[in-house]
Amino acid sequence: MAFGLAMTACSAAAPTIETTFGRGMASARELDEREQAQHVLNRLAFGARPGQADDVMRVGVDRWIDLQLHPERLADTRADAALATYGTLDKNAAALRGEFPRPGVLKRLAAGSTTASDSQAFRRQALEGRRFIGELLSARLARAVVSERQLNEVMTDFWLNHFSVFVGKNAQMRYFLPTYERETIRPHVLGSFRQLLGAVAHSPAMLIYLDNATSVADSTQRTLADRRVADRRVQRARAVVAGNTRRPDARLDSAGLERLLARRPRGLNENYARELLELHTLGVDGGYTQRDVIEVARALTGWTVRPGVGGAGGFVFSAAGHDAGEKHILGQRFAAGRGVEEGDAVLDLIARHPSTARYIATKLVTRFVSDTPPPELVDRAAEVFRRTDGDIRQVVRAIVTSPAFFSRAAYRSKVKSPFEVVVSAARALGAQADTTAYTAALVARLGQPMYGHQAPNGWPETGDAWMNTGAILNRINFGMAAAANRLPGARLAAWPGYGALRGADRAAQVEGVVQALLGGQATPETRGVLESGTNPLLAGAAPDTFHVAVDDAVDMSERGTTIDRRKPNGVRPAVRGTTLGPVRPLSGLDQIVGLALGSPEFQRR
Repeated sequence: MAFGLAMTACSAAAPTIETTFGRGMASARELDEREQAQHVLNRLAFGARPGQADDVMRVGVDRWIDLQLHPERLADTRADAALATYGTLDKNAAALRGEFPRPGVLKRLAAGSTTASDSQAFRRQALEGRRFIGELLSARLARAVVSERQLNEVMTDFWLNHFSVFVGKNAQMRYFLPTYERETIRPHVLGSFRQLLGAVAHSPAMLIYLDNATSVADSTQRTLADRRVADRRVQRARAVVAGNTRRPDARLDSAGLERLLARRPRGLNENYARELLELHTLGVDGGYTQRDVIEVARALTGWTVRPGVGGAGGFVFSAAGHDAGEKHILGQRFAAGRGVEEGDAVLDLIARHPSTARYIATKLVTRFVSDTPPPELVDRAAEVFRRTDGDIRQVVRAIVTSPAFFSRAAYRSKVKSPFEVVVSAARALGAQADTTAYTAALVARLGQPMYGHQAPNGWPETGDAWMNTGAILNRINFGMAAAANRLPGARLAAWPGYGALRGADRAAQVEGVVQALLGGQATPETRGVLESGTNPLLAGAAPDTFHVAVDDAVDMSERGTTIDRRKPNGVRPAVRGTTLGPVRPLSGLDQIVGLALGSPEFQRR
């Protein structure tokens, strides 16, 4: 089997995860101590840094897991130092909007400028306006590479994908992303699912992305503001009749009501309600109907974004847009006349629904254990979710301490996403944090631009979508580029062990690289490639096929990437094709390292 293509079948002979789980419940963990250490670093972290497997073994795997489940107990000085270099991460949408005007505004100014110098100044300002998005992408990668709180970063990646938003939705979307990651997602990644769900539902980023910010009561429905106006006028009319006021009766007759209804925006938008039920909570088979979607959308009318400066405000509830009628959702009656608390009651209902427990459990088991999650473990995780009222930390603990997690079938069974490929390579080489957008451009080039998934379903959690001949070739080329010092912060000469191995013979170099980068385990095919220095998939390929530029990180995110789920290999990234020049030909130890980073063993976790 050709090297690289073996990634899709390298564990085909292993027992199924379901079979292993069944007999593992009453037996010891199937992985030995070192394999367990490597496994938790690949699943609960973005791969091992040099010597880290030994550190985990010294601490103890279970103690290490417990520390990762409580990130507040871990000092994180390297990540803190990296974050201190950024200038825009702590700014809110209004501040960003004021400092970085929309590209369209600057483009119009440049077009209407009277001098060449003015036009150039506007263009420079437009380029500068991309900086805060570049910093957002860069900071997330920097944390993933150097943070000691690795599980916290893995869970941040998971929830940002679960509650996916697209930076290219419209011109104002970009301004809400720093707050979305900083305040909506990160504080809740190991906390209460209900609180996380509520934070997302109140976030301008999600309200804008899925159009709830423009969703108002249908023109045939009376709004909460209409009811309040009518109630006040009825009270005044009664006061007149009772002789308690001299004000004339200001009745809201049918004609007046129609005029009032005609003045407000029209249009119920079901997008957020549908994805809230299908993708965020119950799941597509969660027992809801189209009528439930409509009723949830009605309950969430008026949940919008305060206009602020150029639309860069925060969450606000608009009584004038809220449907005040009675609703029936998942068999429960919601009385008429309720306000913002009605939407919160809907979130309470769906967050605690049994289908939500099962759906979230299934996604977490898929992320941490297997692309074919064992039903018994899903059942157990769902039961923990229900019993703890959606305590994410306890659900994750139940999954990652289970026999199924430490089974032979689970070991190296999952294919890394492009984000995981790039971060794990940087960690394996002992890289420092890259505070430019270059590493983010590498992730985008491999097909996963950050905040660049157009559809609300997020990036695939299973490996089939990432694996085809072209994708494998790109990953092999990335490995060679990383070994050629094209991965910022990672200089191969500074890699621990490089000095000792550099003077060794080829066989010793191969063995040293296998031990250091591949956990001491490699197939005969992989060893053959490392020993010969020849990869069949690279035969005839140009040495400069791996093109990337810093601007690609922002460009590709804003243009977006689609996934065609009808095809097993459906990733279609939009690649601009800018190049920094050919990767220099590698030989000796550098070549072995590059081939190892592109090997099937390294591409799996």
